[in-house]
Amino acid sequence: MKIPKRIASAVINSLKGGVVPRVGLPYITVGRETEINALLHDVDIISEGGASFRFIVGKYGSGKSFLLQTIRNYVMDKNFVVADADLSPERRLQGTKGQGLATYKELIRNMSTKTRPEGGALTLILDRWISSVQNEAAAENGGDADSPEFTAKVEGKIYSVINSLNEMVHGFDFAKLLTLYYRSYINGDDDTKAKVVKWFRGEYATKTEAKSDLGVNIIITDDDWYEYIKLFAYFLRQAGYNGMLILIDELVNIYKVPNSITRQYNYEKILTMYNDTLQGKAKYLGIIMCGTPQCIEDTRRGVYSYEALRSRLAEGRFGREGMKDMLAPVIKLVPLTYEEMLVLIEKLADIHSTLFDYTQKLTEEDMINFIKIEFGRIGADSNITPREVIRDFIELLNIIYQNPEMNVTELLSSESFQFAKSQAEESEKTEEEFAEFEL
Repeated sequence: MKIPKRIASAVINSLKGGVVPRVGLPYITVGRETEINALLHDVDIISEGGASFRFIVGKYGSGKSFLLQTIRNYVMDKNFVVADADLSPERRLQGTKGQGLATYKELIRNMSTKTRPEGGALTLILDRWISSVQNEAAAENGGDADSPEFTAKVEGKIYSVINSLNEMVHGFDFAKLLTLYYRSYINGDDDTKAKVVKWFRGEYATKTEAKSDLGVNIIITDDDWYEYIKLFAYFLRQAGYNGMLILIDELVNIYKVPNSITRQYNYEKILTMYNDTLQGKAKYLGIIMCGTPQCIEDTRRGVYSYEALRSRLAEGRFGREGMKDMLAPVIKLVPLTYEEMLVLIEKLADIHSTLFDYTQKLTEEDMINFIKIEFGRIGADSNITPREVIRDFIELLNIIYQNPEMNVTELLSSESFQFAKSQAEESEKTEEEFAEFEL
């Protein structure tokens, strides 16, 4: 396998640490064709002016984050802007202490494009928009960028985009700030540009400060941050992108909130997003949220505890094993097959040998035996996840690399070979314990 060592290192180290690498995913992508195809269908709808909302449901380590990163990389190649955030005790969808605004800040901070995949792309997006408008106007004006006609054409194109936002909620102030940014760009006023970007990032704490710096008597708050996400999605389309995709992981952190009223407010925010995307109130916007089965389906404190969501999301009567509806709002990840896991570890073995410059000594039979041992453990059928298998396999590769005299067959069959402890049962146990402390 021809893979740069920089990417090989990122892949191996990330997977060994139990996290999904941001680079190199095409080298290790296995399975999930039906899930990926369903999400790519959504991407086509978004690019045509629609919107979508999906939940991806699976146990810890089942591949939710991997699927998110795969889609993230794909849509950036398709000229989408992607913003992602992991929920946490400090970041929710709604809160009384700025937790909702904290999620918005994280999304904007992680705003990414194909040319800025690591995040922090907001300023680049704004500058690229103005520059592209100038190039269009120059082409229409015969290349003369100094004439009054050129300036008039540029301003006409800028204001046509800005005016299209005015009818949306908070669109007038959003448009006013875009105008400020444009004028600052033209005049070389970097200080005002930085203040506008600060406002878009949700970093103004008071209206007085925003009024003093920018002349707008409004700031982004816990209650209305989602309205600005919709504005961004629409603006990005006008600025030359195909749409915006929002990825929110670790939905379990809302499930863990002990106060039932706070949870309900967060689920109400999810309902608002869900309704907006399906009823056409949002355009060029896709939202994907990830969570464990219990944080979605638990009727005491999960998403399904909010009846308006449960009635919309619950599986119908016709779904059965092997016949899942991938066009439904909830996508449940099924375990990878033995064959898919075998292909995955073969890829990892190639990447590992490339990274450390050695000849791979594991045979196909060794890998088959490894998979048999992993899936032969008690409870593996229902609890084992790709994360555990990958972590164990990379550990095996490391041991063999550092001890080349070791007999692989004897190692796999020996009682002294210690597998990493399964986290699946522990995760489920933890969620059940949280359910006992509802206030």
